[in-house]
This record gives sequence, C-alpha cells and structure tokens, in this order.
Amino acid sequence: MAPKGNGPRSASSRRELPVLEQPPRIERADASRNRLAILAAAERLFAQHGVASVSMDAVATAAGVGKGTLFRRFGDKAGLAVALLDERERELQAAVLFGAAPLGPGAPAGERLDAFVTAYCEFAIKHVDLLHVSETASTGARYRIGSYRLWHRHIAGLLGEARPEIDAEYAAHALLAALAADVIKALLDQMSKRRVVAGVRAMAALYA
Repeated sequence: MAPKGNGPRSASSRRELPVLEQPPRIERADASRNRLAILAAAERLFAQHGVASVSMDAVATAAGVGKGTLFRRFGDKAGLAVALLDERERELQAAVLFGAAPLGPGAPAGERLDAFVTAYCEFAIKHVDLLHVSETASTGARYRIGSYRLWHRHIAGLLGEARPEIDAEYAAHALLAALAADVIKALLDQMSKRRVVAGVRAMAALYA
C-alpha cells in the first residue's frame, strides 16, 4: 500500500482548503425576511412535491412575495437550489476543516479520503434532486459552482499526500465524476443507497 500522509502534511492541507463563507453583506430587514420566507417556502414545497414538480411561481406564492423579487434574488430554480444547499455544504466544510478525524484533520490522508467520499456520497444521496438542478442548469454548471472547486481541491490535496506519484488533480476530478448528481440518480434507480456508497469508497481506495 502506498505511504500515508503524516500529521504536518494533513495540517497544511487543512490550511489550504478554501472557505465557502463570504464576508457578510449588509441586508435590509425586509430583504432578509423575503429571503428567509422564500427559502422556507421552497424547502417545504420541494419536500412535499419534489424539486422538478415545483415552479418558481408556486414558490413566490407560498412565500408571499412577487415573482420579480424571487427572480432578482435567486435568478432561477438552479440558483434557489444552490442557496438551499449552501448551509448544508457549510456544515460539511466545517467538519472537514475543524471536525474530528478522520473526516477532519489528524488522520492519514487515505483515511481522510475515505471519510470524505463517504460523507459526501451520503450528502449527495440525501439532496440528490437539489444537486441535480444546481449541477445541470446549463452546460458545465457543476464545474462553476464554488463548492465543486472546494471539494476538488480537498480531494486533490489528500491524493497528493497519499499517492504523490499520480496526477492528483485529474484523479480528484475522476472521483468527483462518480459523485455527480445525475450519476447518483441513475444508480439509485438500480441499486441500494448502501451499495452506491460502498462503490464510491471502493473507487477511492484504488487511488489512496
């Protein structure tokens, strides 16, 4: 088995991982209320009817705001999906940056990689419809989302520690391809969630 990363290298990777958080922007009280109302309405409707079946008009009506307000704030359903996913992705990011090992710092790179792909695959399964909308809104949309770049950098850093002889950037893209929402959706039509997670972990083990 290839040599594992050591403690100092893992700490370095943690420092280099970019942060999703942006500097807080000043938001008017009414704008904040509208945003929260829209997100709450969208989350409720998506849970009840499925993301594909809910229109932006329905979200605006349920939130008690005009369509113009909704579209100015989020652009389209993909933008709304990204906003709903944002907080959940921040929770995963915090676990990667500051949480307990092996998902967080302190474990060998191979163990951290296994913990991450497991956690992200479970996250993707749970939120697959929202992810699918956000990743397929337009050609290449998935690769323009900030969280994709974040996760790619994290995986590439771990692979660089575990297997310095391979092209870690390419391998990180290859692993993330198996975690794309359209792939996850297709697999869930054919096999159990447990089998999907096990398959992704096995693929990651080939690299680490």
